[in-house]
Amino acid sequence: MLKEFTNEPFTDFSIPENRKEMEKTLKKVHSAFPEKGRLYIDGKWVESASGETFTSINPSKKEEIIGHYQKGNEKDGERALEAATKAFEEWRFYPPEERAALILKAAKRMRERKNELSAWMVYETGKNWAEADGDTAEAIDYLEYYPRQMLRLSGNQPLTPYPPEFNEYYYIPLGPVVVIPPWNFPAAILVGMTSAALVTGNTVVLKPASDSPGVATRVVELFEEVGIPKGVLNLVTGPGASLGNYLVTHPKTRMIAFTGSKAVGLKINELAAKLSPGQIWIKRVIAEMGGKDPLVVAEDADLEAAAAGVVTSAYGFQGQKCSAGSRLIAVEAIYDKLIEMVVEKAKKLKVGPGEENFPVGPVINQAAETKVMTYIDIGKKEAKLILGGKKAREDGFYIEPTIFVDVPENARIAQEEIFGPFLSIIKAKDYDDALRIANGTVYGLTGAVFTKDRGKIQKAKRLFHVGNLYINRKCTGALVDVHPFGGFNMSGTDSKAGGRDYLLLFLQGKSISERL
Repeated sequence: MLKEFTNEPFTDFSIPENRKEMEKTLKKVHSAFPEKGRLYIDGKWVESASGETFTSINPSKKEEIIGHYQKGNEKDGERALEAATKAFEEWRFYPPEERAALILKAAKRMRERKNELSAWMVYETGKNWAEADGDTAEAIDYLEYYPRQMLRLSGNQPLTPYPPEFNEYYYIPLGPVVVIPPWNFPAAILVGMTSAALVTGNTVVLKPASDSPGVATRVVELFEEVGIPKGVLNLVTGPGASLGNYLVTHPKTRMIAFTGSKAVGLKINELAAKLSPGQIWIKRVIAEMGGKDPLVVAEDADLEAAAAGVVTSAYGFQGQKCSAGSRLIAVEAIYDKLIEMVVEKAKKLKVGPGEENFPVGPVINQAAETKVMTYIDIGKKEAKLILGGKKAREDGFYIEPTIFVDVPENARIAQEEIFGPFLSIIKAKDYDDALRIANGTVYGLTGAVFTKDRGKIQKAKRLFHVGNLYINRKCTGALVDVHPFGGFNMSGTDSKAGGRDYLLLFLQGKSISERL
C-alpha cells in the first residue's frame, strides 16, 4: 500500500552539513567536464549518424565547456522512433502496477542522487543552489505523484449498469510520444512529461533543449539504472529546427509533449496538425508556452509583502521562468511608495555564478543576453529606466536586475515575453483598471493579487484570467498536486501538469459492451 503523496522537502543549505555536501558534489561533477555525450536508442548508448557534435557551456563562465554532445539528425530520429514503436507493443501491456513501480524506483534513485542532478543544473543552466534543488525536488514529486495517479486510473471505470449487457470502460495508452522539454527546468519539466508518458504505457523519444543535454543525459542514465526496458525511453540530442521538426512530423509519432516559447509551440501545433503520408491518427499535442505574468497591488495591500513577492517573482532564476512576474501593476494611490520599496530590495541582489550561489546568475546564452539587452534599448524609448539596464559581468551572460517605470500598458516591454531579469511597472487608476490591464496581453499563465479586501479577492477570482492565480504571495513556485500548473490563451493548452487530470492527456478511453 502506497503512502499518501507528499511533496519532496527542499534542502536547507544554511545547515553546514548540507552546504558542505553540496560543495563536495559540485567539485565531483566539475571534475567530469568536458563530458562526451551519447544518444540513447533502443537501450544502447550510441553516436549520431551525423558524426557531428555541439557544445554545451557554463553560462556563468562562458569559456568553460560542460561537454560535447551528439548532433542528432533525421536518421537518428528514425532509429529512435522505430525503437519506440517496436517497444510500445510490449510496454503498453505491462500491468500498470509494474510501470508505476519502476517510476517509483526512479524517484528513490533520484532522491539518492539529488545533489548530483542539482549540481549539473547549477553548471549547465546557471541556477543557484536553491533554484536547482527546487527543480530536482519537483522532478522527484512527478516521479512519486504520477504513478499514484496511474493506479487510480487503472482498471475498469464506473459505468451505469444495463442488463443483460456486461460493459467495461478503461484507459489505454496512445503510442510513441515525442517529449520536447525546455532548458529552464531541465529536470522537473523533462521528468514530468517523460514520466507521465511512461507510466501511462506510452514509449518516449526525448529531445532535450540544446542548452541542457547534460542534465537530460543524467535523467536517462537514471532510468536505465532502474531497468527501463530497451526502446521504451530513447534520447536524441540535437537542433530543434531539423531533428525536432522531423520527430514532430513523423507519421509514427502519436503525441508531442512540448514546453517552451510561444513561437515554437505554435509551430509544433501547426506541423502536428498536418497529415503525413502513412499517418493513421490525429496527433495529440500538449503545448505549454510563455507568459507575461502580472502582479497586481491594491491600495490596501501589505506593501512589504507585495514588494518582496514582486522581487522574488521577477528575479528568481534571472526571470527565466514562464511564471516569472514581469509586470507590476500598482494602483496610483501606492504607486510611488511601492516603487521605492521594490527598487530598494532589487538593489540588494548580487549578481554572480550559480556555483557560488549568488541570488541572481546569468541568462542562459549569448542569444538570450542579446535579446534582453535589445529589449532594454526598446524600453528606454517607451518608458523610464530607474534600475539596471547594463551587463553586470563579462565572464558570463550577466545582466543587472532591471526596472522600468511609467510603462504604457501597450508598450512592447509590457506585452512581449523577455525572459530575463526585467520588470515593467505600470500605473493603474484603481483596482478595476489594474485587473483590466492584467488581462490585456495574449498570455494567461500566472498572476498575483495583493489585497486585504475580500471583495477584491473575490473579484480577482472571477475576472483575473490566468491558469494559476496567487493571492498575497509570489506568482512563481508551483508545487505538484498543490498548484496544478498550466495557462490560458497563448500560454498553452492549459494541460495542468502535476494535477489529477494530467495523465488523461496521455490516455484514450476504450468502451466494450458484451451481451450476455
